[in-house]
Amino acid sequence: MAKIIGAVTTSHIPAIANAMANGLEETPYWKPFFDGYPPVRDWLNEKQPDVIILFYNDHGLEFFIDKKPTFALGVADEYHNADEGWGIPTIPPVTGESELSWHIANKVVDEGFDLTICQEMRVDHGLTVPLNLMWPGHKYGHVKVIPVCINCEQHPMPQPKRSYALGQAIGRAVESYPEDLKVVVFGTGGLSHQLDGERAGFINREFDLKCMDQLVSEPEELTKYSNLDLIEIAGAQGVELNMWIGMRGCLTGKVTELHRNYHGPISNTGAGLLLLEHEHLD
Repeated sequence: MAKIIGAVTTSHIPAIANAMANGLEETPYWKPFFDGYPPVRDWLNEKQPDVIILFYNDHGLEFFIDKKPTFALGVADEYHNADEGWGIPTIPPVTGESELSWHIANKVVDEGFDLTICQEMRVDHGLTVPLNLMWPGHKYGHVKVIPVCINCEQHPMPQPKRSYALGQAIGRAVESYPEDLKVVVFGTGGLSHQLDGERAGFINREFDLKCMDQLVSEPEELTKYSNLDLIEIAGAQGVELNMWIGMRGCLTGKVTELHRNYHGPISNTGAGLLLLEHEHLD
């Protein structure tokens, strides 16, 4: 049986890719951010997961404002990243896991989620930056990735309670898969940030730290927020918390925090990192 052995939350700020491409990790601006990642990398290298289920949001590369699915699931064997204008070198493709992806698609649709199922799908920094943070030098080709894309750009967007329910359905689907696979779930994006308007640069550190605590011990408290609540409390782009909430819904057993880091601002964002261990309850 496939088992979810843990989860990771991380920022997916596009400037991170630029910093890594230019070797800026040890500069004063970036060092407190990058210093948080070695323990997570060590854990992943020790556990050697077979599959990463990665919750992210597309920023207009594959899904522009004229066509914006609420939830999209990739079922391809491979995913390519297209140039987003940051001037970074072309990066290797991401390896997919089509059999488990299709299993999840069938199970989740049967539970009432109307997914957009993508047999071809370009992926942006929302997916590739987290992978490169965990396996620097784009050395992520050995692990298979299932993209789960949540609309966090254009209203109407799914509410936190619906994103959590999606995660729960995906978790049940993974647990019903007969092949022995080790799965880790990534929740990416955020935390609090606003990139435009009168509140550009807004960060709510107190709220971010509270969210990180609740994500571990009482995740259903986070589902009580509406997206409008998140916009008011955490900035216009604070709705990216939905990816963290979706990830947490996948974890149906005992959750133990192994590591955390928080630093802000990084590119006008509160950047949080959590490593969670997941034990199944028999």
